[in-house]
Amino acid sequence: MADFLLIHGSCHGAWCWRDVIPALEALGHTARAIDMPSHGDDPTPIEEVTLEGCRDAILAASTPETIVVGHSWGGYPISAAGEAAPDRMRALIYLCAYVPVSGLSMIDMRKRGPRQPLMPAVRRAEDGLSYTFDADRVPELFYHDCPDEAVAYAMPRLCPQATRPQTTPLTLSARWEGLPKAYIRCANDQAIPPEYQAEMVQDWPRDRVASLPTSHSPFFADPAGLAALIDRLAAGF
Repeated sequence: MADFLLIHGSCHGAWCWRDVIPALEALGHTARAIDMPSHGDDPTPIEEVTLEGCRDAILAASTPETIVVGHSWGGYPISAAGEAAPDRMRALIYLCAYVPVSGLSMIDMRKRGPRQPLMPAVRRAEDGLSYTFDADRVPELFYHDCPDEAVAYAMPRLCPQATRPQTTPLTLSARWEGLPKAYIRCANDQAIPPEYQAEMVQDWPRDRVASLPTSHSPFFADPAGLAALIDRLAAGF
C-alpha cells in the first residue's frame, strides 16, 4: 500500500481533502493533507509566502515512500519539491494541475492556456500581494457538480491566495524529469480548460494519464472515484 501527501490548490486548504482521505484509507493506504503557507491553520503572513516556502512545507511532510498529489496550482510546489529533493518522495500525481515548463511561473503557464475562464472572477487585493475569487462565481467555476453540502462547507473556508509564489519562475532539470509522475485530467473542469490539461501532458506515457468526468473539484464531486483512480495509478509506481 502507499503513503499519500495531498496538496491543495489556490485559496483552499487541507480541509478540501476531507472525503478523499477516508476513501484512500478504506483502500488500505495512509493519507494526510497539509495547509500551504498562509492557508487554513498555517499562520504565515501573506507577504512572507514564497514558492520556496511552499516547497519546503511539502518536503517537511514527505518521506522517500510518499506519493505527493498536487491539485491545480499545487502542481507547482510539488514540482519544486521534486526538483529540490527527488529522494524525499516516491512519485508525483498531478490532479487537474499545472505541469510546469522550466523557466516559467504558474501565471505564465495559465496565460499559455487556450482560454482564461478564471480571470473574470479574480479579485486582486489593493496591495497586490494576494487575490480571491468572486464568491458569486465560485460555485460555477469550482463546484458545479458537487453536493450542496460540500459547497456550503467550502465557501466560508476559502482564503486569499498569495500572488508571489505564483509569479515565481521554476527551473526544472533531470532531477524532476526522473521522478515517476502521473496526471489526472478532469473532463468537465470549468477552471483549467480540459484541453489544456491534455496538452500539458501530451508527451507523457498513456498509462500515466487518466481522466475523471468531473469539475475542478473531484475531491468533493467524486471522492471515492478519485481515490480509486489514485490507487490505480499508484500501483504503477
